Amino acid sequence: MPLFDRSLTEKTNPFSRMRGKKWLRQFANDEDGAIVGFAIFLFLIILMVGGIGIDIMQSEMKRTRLQHTIDRSILAAADLDQERQPSDVVQDYFSKSGVSDYLSSVTVTESQHSRLVEARADYTMKTDFMKLVGIDKLELAASGAAEESIGAVEISLVLDVSGSMRNNQRLDNLKIAAKDFVSELLQGSDPGTISISIIPYATQVNAGEDLLKYYNVSSEHNYSHCVNFVADEFSKPNLSTTWPLERTAHFDPFSYSEGEITIPVCPVRASTAILPFQDDISALHAYIEGMTAQGNTSIDLGVKWGAVMLDPGTRTVITELIGENLVSSSFADRPVDYSNDRVLKIAIVMSDGYNTDQYMLNPSLREGYSDVWYNAERGNYSVFHSNGTPMYYWTHDDTWNDHPYGNGTEKVCSTDSNGIENCNTEDEPGEAIRLTYQELFDRASLAWIAEYIYEFSSSAWADWYTSAFAKKETAAKNQQTKHICDAIKDEGVFVYTIGFEAPRKGQAVLEDCASTPNHFFEADGAEIGDAFSAIAVSIRQLKLIQ
Repeated sequence: MPLFDRSLTEKTNPFSRMRGKKWLRQFANDEDGAIVGFAIFLFLIILMVGGIGIDIMQSEMKRTRLQHTIDRSILAAADLDQERQPSDVVQDYFSKSGVSDYLSSVTVTESQHSRLVEARADYTMKTDFMKLVGIDKLELAASGAAEESIGAVEISLVLDVSGSMRNNQRLDNLKIAAKDFVSELLQGSDPGTISISIIPYATQVNAGEDLLKYYNVSSEHNYSHCVNFVADEFSKPNLSTTWPLERTAHFDPFSYSEGEITIPVCPVRASTAILPFQDDISALHAYIEGMTAQGNTSIDLGVKWGAVMLDPGTRTVITELIGENLVSSSFADRPVDYSNDRVLKIAIVMSDGYNTDQYMLNPSLREGYSDVWYNAERGNYSVFHSNGTPMYYWTHDDTWNDHPYGNGTEKVCSTDSNGIENCNTEDEPGEAIRLTYQELFDRASLAWIAEYIYEFSSSAWADWYTSAFAKKETAAKNQQTKHICDAIKDEGVFVYTIGFEAPRKGQAVLEDCASTPNHFFEADGAEIGDAFSAIAVSIRQLKLIQ
């Protein structure tokens, strides 16, 4: 029997030749078969698109990794405190990230006060799926530039010079720190780039005659140059040159002093007048070195004047000071507008204490003539008293007379060699001049007046001390500090504060004043230098520029 019997196969196969042809025709006409074919086609398309997506995703991950490495490396390399070669820093970052082969170029541009680092990385990635459509590779690139520089900056340096700064060598430590700060910022900077205004404060702020004459200040005296602000002034950073301002009376509520008052409310000693818009390192150092400590603490007044030195409304005053050669002409456009984002405005507020009493003289004693007469030749005081006769009290001999000493005659007697007394009537030496209140307060403190000039009066201390002045106390001044700090922060001023061995309630005011908790520094002893150094580093804006 043949190994393969066709007739047997046809008989036993369930599909005969005719049936097979019929089945094929049915399959060709079957719609289900068409759907399966289309599904296979779609699957292949989706697989292709998904594969392309995988290639793109992988390329983006690699590019992102390169960009991240570039950003970190150039930021580190641009740091002016970085002692290694900037190109070595960038290369080191790429090596540690395992992508050193892809670093194409590093360019470094340096000056004394800036460093620009630019870098580029390139990578060629072979594709797995995109090659099916003719794309065998993708060219990837990442680049960036970073610069650290001391750019254009306006700084108000608001420094506490109250009496407590004499303790624990605080003032000495402050001087060192402040001078180092000035040097660190200004060395190598271009003229007119960085301006530093110094505002020392104690009980009051001495604006200085050169500055204050451009404001509408009352003219009761010209012995000192401070202003009593109304509360509303602390809600705004500017100071009008036309709005009336009350000059702080020149008087001393602190000491027993005569001839020249020792601790006037408005200071007149060296290095207390505001030093506006300077970039001369030697001049700033000399000013700082000349600072002395005396008086109470008025953080609110210090910040207010610091704000004024940053406010664009002060530009007209700075222009006048430039005309007097008191400010460099390179600051002709300062203070710039708040909207000028190319210039940083910085306030640095330092205190070792907290807001304490601020003194304002009783309005009835602010101007006009007093009842005190002074004989400059003899240094004698006479006091007019309307009750009784005679009406003038002479302080030098505790007697009552009918005229001030120096404006009358006196009997002068002498004894000759024979013991005979000879007497003559002569004019009293010198001349008694009636003092205005401000002339009197310039010569003698309130306590000295009460104790020695009005010693005859049982109400001397009530009249000449207790009732002679009013006080603005801590709570009110804390609110004023908050308001003026908020006002300048709202204008985009960066506020740094330093609590220098300050008590907790002083620190709380300074913390609230600072732009953020990170802008507040607490320092003891020589650590104040570290605080100023950290602020200087922060001011040197480190940023990606591309």
